[in-house]
Amino acid sequence: MMNDSLATILESFNFSEKDIKNGLNCMTPKSFKKDDYFIKAGKTCDWIAFIHSGVVRNYYYSSKGEEITYCLTFPNKFITAYSSFILNKQTFENIHAISNVEAFIICQKDYGKLIDSSTAWLKFSKHFAEQSYVLMEDRLLTLQMESAEKRYSNLVNNYPEYIEHVPLKYIASYLGVTPRHLSRLRKINPR
Repeated sequence: MMNDSLATILESFNFSEKDIKNGLNCMTPKSFKKDDYFIKAGKTCDWIAFIHSGVVRNYYYSSKGEEITYCLTFPNKFITAYSSFILNKQTFENIHAISNVEAFIICQKDYGKLIDSSTAWLKFSKHFAEQSYVLMEDRLLTLQMESAEKRYSNLVNNYPEYIEHVPLKYIASYLGVTPRHLSRLRKINPR
């Protein structure tokens, strides 16, 4: 069943049946319990995961020792500690399951073989890199250009599942506000 959802996602990238089969053969299903870590800061990330079910967050510690949530990932999305993955260096981030998660993991070595074996996988790799950049740029610009009220309103309107499945302390951190400020924003703009 998990294979079917991943195969459907891969089909949307115009992979051939052979490319999909090769990709699925390189991916290992893995279960994470709530509060398990995919990776902790200081480790080197050598994998990419496809999230089949559950919610994952990426966070780091500020210079004040505060947890800063900067990414939330829902089903049918890929995730990695990208700079660690491409540069083969220790990551600054933690990737944490905030619910039970079912995922497929592909190691860096196998991913490299797929890219070398097929132009479709090479195109996918390019798309993955581009989307990672666009998401980070959008996140940065939103934090710098939009008010907290506007960021919350956009979150509620565009990603209602965040509000339903993510603890409020993580949403507050993601929005760059205190939990108290988030409480005020929720009164102004209730769901």
